[in-house]
Amino acid sequence: MCQVHNRDKFQLFVRDTVYPATFLIVAFDSGFDQAQNTDPTFGQGARGYGKRFGANFATQATGAFFNDFAYPTIFSEDPRYYRLAHGSGPRRFLHAVGHVVIAHRENGTHMFNASKWFGAASSVAMSNLYHPGNQRGFAPAAREVGYSFAEGVGFDVGREFWPEIAHKFRLPFRGQHQPFNQSAITVTK
Repeated sequence: MCQVHNRDKFQLFVRDTVYPATFLIVAFDSGFDQAQNTDPTFGQGARGYGKRFGANFATQATGAFFNDFAYPTIFSEDPRYYRLAHGSGPRRFLHAVGHVVIAHRENGTHMFNASKWFGAASSVAMSNLYHPGNQRGFAPAAREVGYSFAEGVGFDVGREFWPEIAHKFRLPFRGQHQPFNQSAITVTK
C-alpha cells in the first residue's frame, strides 16, 4: 500500500467522473429512470431523457467528489479499493462487501469508511437541488443511500473478481498489459 496524497485523491475523482464506464452507467440509469418515469417533472421523450442524463451525471460526479476527494481529505482516508486477490471465493467476496464499512487510513491502518457513508448522504442531499420531483424526507433519502451502498458493493465485488473473469473469457481489463507481438508489425519500403 502506498501513500496517497490529496492531489492523487483529486485525480481519482476526475478519473472516476470522466471514465467511459461512468457514461454507460449514467445512460443505463437514465433509461431505467425514463422507463419508470422517475421524477415526472422531467417529462418524457428525448428532452426528458436528456434532463435525467444530466441529473444522473451530476449525481455521479458529486458522489465521486465526496467519496474520492472531499471526505477522504478531511478524514485522512485512502479512498481506493484494495483487492485481496488471494484466498477462497467467499473470503474475497466478504472482503469486497466489507469495504462499505472498512477503509484504509493514509498510513495503511484500518478505519471506519466515513467517506462512503458521508459521501452517499451528501450526494443524496445534493441531488435534491437538481431533481425537482424527488421525494423529500428521511425514508426516501435512506432508500437512495441504500442504493448507493448496493451499487458500491457491486463495483467492489466486480473489482475483486474481474481480472479472473476477464482472463477466463479473454476480455480486456484495466492494468492488463498486452504482450508485445513482433509478428504484428509490418514493414513497408
